[in-house]
Amino acid sequence: MTSRHKSAAKTSEWKEGRSNAGYDDEDMMPTGMDTDVYSSKKDYKNDPSNGNMRLSDQKAQNSDGCLHAIKRGFRSIWATKQTEETAHNQDLRIKTTLRELVIYCVFLAILCIITFGMTSSTMYYYTNVMNSLFIQTPGDPSNLGSNFLGINLPGDLFDVCIYAEKVLLPGLYRDWETWYNNNTMDPDIYGYIYYENKLQGVPRLRQVRVRNDSCRAPDNMKNQIKDCYAAYSSSAEDTRPYGLGIGTAWTHSNLGSNVRAQINSYGGGGYYADLNTTGDLSEQVIDNLKTNLWVDRGTRAVFIDFTIYNANINLFCVIKLIAEFPPTGGIIPSYDFRTVKLIRYNTAFDFFVFACEIIFCIFILYYIGEEFLEIKKYKWSYLKEFWNVLDIVVICISLCCIAFNIYRFLEVKKLLDYMLLNPNVYIDFDYISYWQSVFNSALAIMVFFAWIKIFKYISFNKTMTQLSSTLGACAKDLGGFSIMFFIVFLAFAQLGYLLFGAEVSDFNAYETAIFTLFRIILGDFNFQALQQANSILGPTYFILYVFFVFFVLLNMFLAIINDTYSEVKAELADQPNDIDVAGYFKQRANNVLTKLHLRKNKIIEIQRAITTADANGDRMIDFDEWRHDLKMRGYAEAEIEAVFAKYDINGDRLLDESELYKMQADLEGQKGVQAVKVALGDKSQSC
Repeated sequence: MTSRHKSAAKTSEWKEGRSNAGYDDEDMMPTGMDTDVYSSKKDYKNDPSNGNMRLSDQKAQNSDGCLHAIKRGFRSIWATKQTEETAHNQDLRIKTTLRELVIYCVFLAILCIITFGMTSSTMYYYTNVMNSLFIQTPGDPSNLGSNFLGINLPGDLFDVCIYAEKVLLPGLYRDWETWYNNNTMDPDIYGYIYYENKLQGVPRLRQVRVRNDSCRAPDNMKNQIKDCYAAYSSSAEDTRPYGLGIGTAWTHSNLGSNVRAQINSYGGGGYYADLNTTGDLSEQVIDNLKTNLWVDRGTRAVFIDFTIYNANINLFCVIKLIAEFPPTGGIIPSYDFRTVKLIRYNTAFDFFVFACEIIFCIFILYYIGEEFLEIKKYKWSYLKEFWNVLDIVVICISLCCIAFNIYRFLEVKKLLDYMLLNPNVYIDFDYISYWQSVFNSALAIMVFFAWIKIFKYISFNKTMTQLSSTLGACAKDLGGFSIMFFIVFLAFAQLGYLLFGAEVSDFNAYETAIFTLFRIILGDFNFQALQQANSILGPTYFILYVFFVFFVLLNMFLAIINDTYSEVKAELADQPNDIDVAGYFKQRANNVLTKLHLRKNKIIEIQRAITTADANGDRMIDFDEWRHDLKMRGYAEAEIEAVFAKYDINGDRLLDESELYKMQADLEGQKGVQAVKVALGDKSQSC
């Protein structure tokens, strides 16, 4: 009998288990006398089934019942585990969790349709075609300007003008003004690149300049240095007229937004010249700029902006070619291609996406209401939960995207209307395309967070909590390790910048050196460049970095993660799932089968379990024996606990001989059959 003391010692745990199963007080416990025959407190006078209730009272009760049902239905719309008291009601907890998961999966599906509806692989091919035409154009290296990326070769300041004459103008106009049989095209259909892509308005050339007095030569060099042009900055920018002194090409104008290039950021103003609608007229504009020295020593950057549209795929390609003139001399070319879908609703699928966007807005309103109720209930403690903060971030990004959707529709309509009235002027799609790119990035981040948020709804499964549990358990160790790691890592970054910054492009700036060292960890490095920069310090630096960071610190990091994961996995192995979803569905399936009379008789199964569960023949059954036997017969956890709790009168987790006798007697009689069915959750009689 000593083995029975362990079961008796867990009486408090058993009571907690019954509470967690949904029976938090004795009133909610199933009893053996639940039928009407044994209910001595039944009010036959006011029982509507007996016809004794007054009509006015009956109407008032029906009215109150309807009002209560409406309130309950309205509240159930935003019912979550945080807003509902589910701690002591396992059935409600499962229903709420599953309802949240299903609703969120629908929301995620709608979000994915919207995101995939605004992008496609066609965007890549469209960008690649334009890149091949204007950037990667094959050319003779000795023929400067024939390739945009080749204008950084030693040469004249007018390489940009040469490029415009030899590549830009043919790519924009001349190559498409005749057919392949040399027949001239109708001038009314000029401006189609590759015969498919319509040039929107006319291209624009713009430059920013710095003043001659923007820097000061040393006193002992003033006799040799007469002019000094600093690197570009807003304080050094020149806004005075120069050259011819008239026209937008020679006078400063305040135009669009700032531009981030390869070595600097530049203001939106400057000196600009718009090309024309044909190649010959545009060539005259470029010749005028070249003749009058439009580009000189004060020039710090030249921008070539134009936009094309392909109606076949409903895509805009906003192109910006940048030639920077650093104070060191030479030219540094760069470019920016933004392929965006600015006209969103054109095809049947686009309007389907539009319908999904409306549903998405409804979902956002729904989740705003949900978060409002949770904030109202938990106040500032609401922000202590990571998932709540993530909910707020997703909602904020969603609201910004919805607002931009409306703004983009109005702005694109205004630009297109203006272009129809003024087809021969420059149309600035740069600003709206930039924010469209930001919108695409924000939407991508939101989708990423939305997928991560699934863990919030499936965290009831202990396997799904391994990641968060591991990171949480090793957070302190990782924090201490991070300090040690970044001390060593940043020291190597600064050492590399100071040793090789003047000769190796991967170390030409401190932040570039940091990214380079991360790349070395991943196996992406250029050892030959280090060796060529310094045959002794280069290899020494590389070997020391690989040894201390890769072999020592990185393996320490992995060891912390592995050890913590092993501990967390061992702890979770002994813990049950937060909710028994499989048991819940099994119980519901059993109820359906019972109503359809397709399920085996539970009463007979329980009678058999009484006989077989007493493995040692001591005419007593503890909960472990009872649970093991009924589990083998396919019963859910909630069913097993409910029946055992019904007859474990003294709560010692042990069915003694008298309690077993009472169970047997109840099972033999019709009243006992009804009581056991109630304990098993069969509501067919009450329904």
